[in-house]
Amino acid sequence: MRIPLSLFKQLIFLLIVFAVERAIFLLYYRPLLMFDEIGFIEASSVFYHALKLDVSTASYILILPMVLMMLQLYGKPKFFEKALLWYYGQFLFIYLLIASGEMGLYGEWKSKLSTKALLYLKQPMEVIQSVSTSEFIGLWVLVIGQWFLFFFLFKRFVQRSNGDIVINRGWKPLTGALVCIPLIFIGIRGGLGQIPITTSQSYFSKHNILNASAVNVGYNLAFSVLNHAFVGDENIFKTMEDSEARKLVDDIHHVEKDTTLSILNTTQPNILIIMLESWSGDLVESLGGLPGITPEFRKLEQEGLLFTNYYASGNRSQQAMASLYAGFPGLPVTTLTNHPEKYSSVPSMVKQLNEAGYYTSFHFGGELNYGNIKSYLIANEFDNIVEGKDIDSELPRGKLGLHDGYLFDVVAKDLNAMQKPFFATAFTLSSHAPYDQPGDRPIDWIDLERNFVNSAHYTDRCLGDFFNQIKKEEWYRESLIFVFADHSHNSYKNFPLTSFDYHRVPLLITGGALKDSLRGKQMETIVSNVDLTKTILHQLGLPSRKFPWSKDIFNPYTPQFAFFELGKGFGWKKPEGEIVVNIFDNHYYIKNVPDELRLQYEKEGKAYIQLLFEEFLTY
Repeated sequence: MRIPLSLFKQLIFLLIVFAVERAIFLLYYRPLLMFDEIGFIEASSVFYHALKLDVSTASYILILPMVLMMLQLYGKPKFFEKALLWYYGQFLFIYLLIASGEMGLYGEWKSKLSTKALLYLKQPMEVIQSVSTSEFIGLWVLVIGQWFLFFFLFKRFVQRSNGDIVINRGWKPLTGALVCIPLIFIGIRGGLGQIPITTSQSYFSKHNILNASAVNVGYNLAFSVLNHAFVGDENIFKTMEDSEARKLVDDIHHVEKDTTLSILNTTQPNILIIMLESWSGDLVESLGGLPGITPEFRKLEQEGLLFTNYYASGNRSQQAMASLYAGFPGLPVTTLTNHPEKYSSVPSMVKQLNEAGYYTSFHFGGELNYGNIKSYLIANEFDNIVEGKDIDSELPRGKLGLHDGYLFDVVAKDLNAMQKPFFATAFTLSSHAPYDQPGDRPIDWIDLERNFVNSAHYTDRCLGDFFNQIKKEEWYRESLIFVFADHSHNSYKNFPLTSFDYHRVPLLITGGALKDSLRGKQMETIVSNVDLTKTILHQLGLPSRKFPWSKDIFNPYTPQFAFFELGKGFGWKKPEGEIVVNIFDNHYYIKNVPDELRLQYEKEGKAYIQLLFEEFLTY
């Protein structure tokens, strides 16, 4: 048989195995489906949404068979045929064991099998004792029975005879094999799109059990293990006793008086978040930028409250999501969104707002698979999540998705029809490479990062048009709007990544619900994107105890400081100065602080990052 045909048969076989395991899982948890009133059609859609990730998983598995069959062209057919059978025998046993293990654990943990679950195998008796004898035996019988069935089907229909794979040793079979290499790579990557596939590809439902079923168990566990291996289970940022670190962090966050200054002229406003992709502070004239780059933002400043010392704690969009919705600062080494097994342990402002009667939504013109953002958003239980594929396909798009102007049109329309009060997020994308936004590029007086600056200029124009549109609506008068960047970007000023100048981003609070006395004003208070969580909740009169890493920026007693992660270290800023430190190399990038305060700053920053990472590990 020609190699491409054999690989295709193996692909179909693997997809059938995955589908059968998924069907067994759904049948096993049929009572949960019935309890959530999930109908047959909705449950069946799991198989469609699982397909891409299943193909990616199968493509990984097909790499070794492809190599074996290519070697078989020039070796002993029987040897390689037996090697292929041995490989599939091992794979089937491992995969069936993983699938059955997840099925047994899901009812208790409501999460997929992950490295965290595997750690319990260090105490196998605790695991065995937590499962009934009949269930334990039943799962093993299921594994063994399925293994014999699938192994027989593989031998009978996929690899039928000794000469089934290779007959001709000429150049044609080898050519066919070489053609398969890019196809397998495309399958692994999930297609030819800009963004490689992640587990978010399979998230589609508000019901966690359907998302859990759709995500391939082998793929999920493999990448969970890789992430854990990269992060480890020890706190690599530990430099002092935890008790000492805890005292320092508690002292840092200590608030003499728990109060806040209301900035509202209404009691229960709509909250609109406009998250600007990659806007660095120096795109804004009031933050030291050149005039003319973002003129519409400058106009909006006259109607809002601008923060001139607002900093992003991370460098990725997914870090910004965790900072806003979980009040959790940017993590070094990894991101919260890459660890779905921790989602259920992380506090959520969105869930709290849902309980308070808010309708919650998220709009983005591209794909939310990047950085596992979609799975994180779904875990936060937004009432509605809209991404590029959900929007009219006739609207103009770039490589990454819908251009910002068209996204804002969609958002404006949806906000008009949205249940009130709402908590809505609109996340832009045009100021992300490859900067293929429509229209001209008028800013030609800048050389460094000219394309990026022109893309921000385009988004700024769209932002102005959006505000001109929504100001006419009834709901605008009852809305508080936060306009800020998810993180910064290299710009024409070329600030080093290891500086607070780089991490400074714009934050503007505006909207009809903002008190008139604050319009056109600026605040120099040192704040971070993680502080928006507690600030929003306090303005709404809601509790915020679940978010200890966040600060209320309108409490006059709140201590001023900002932090950003740097992979191997951190930046730490307070009114008296700032430091940026590489912990592992014991190196200062910046030491702009009086000598008598330097050691105190360093100790506070080290305690902060140590405790932050420790909390992440224990989720």
